[in-house]
Amino acid sequence: MDIRKLQRVIVDALEDVKAQDIKVFNTSHLTALFDRVIVASGTSNRQTKALASSVRESVKENGGDVISTEGDDVGEWVLVDCGDAIVHILQPALRQYYNLEEIWGDKPVRLKLSTPDPFGGARLSEPDDEDEEDEAPAVKKPARKTPVRRK
Repeated sequence: MDIRKLQRVIVDALEDVKAQDIKVFNTSHLTALFDRVIVASGTSNRQTKALASSVRESVKENGGDVISTEGDDVGEWVLVDCGDAIVHILQPALRQYYNLEEIWGDKPVRLKLSTPDPFGGARLSEPDDEDEEDEAPAVKKPARKTPVRRK
């Protein structure tokens, strides 16, 4: 299955079960083992398990392979290995602690999400070609500091 189709199937499956803060990263320049890392949050053990189940079912229905699943017994952090894409589904506290975005996140992939961003971020659109996909978003510069005037 094409990597763009695979990531779309995974993101749609995550959105179907109301995953929060879905991020997709291009990792092809970091490792030859997989091309995408997808990180999402679930609010409870039950939801993270349901998200992983939704991803597995959707990938299989669309002709993809699910290599393995880890952490499904506890549900705090579930990893679904879909071959070219690895899906990490974490509860918010674990996601903040492990900060996977710092490890894998230097090349975010722009995707159009069907659900509004709860954190007020700009809507992203899916790129038309591979070159646009590798562009990093603009970095916001910090505000200029002005000296305090004393009377």
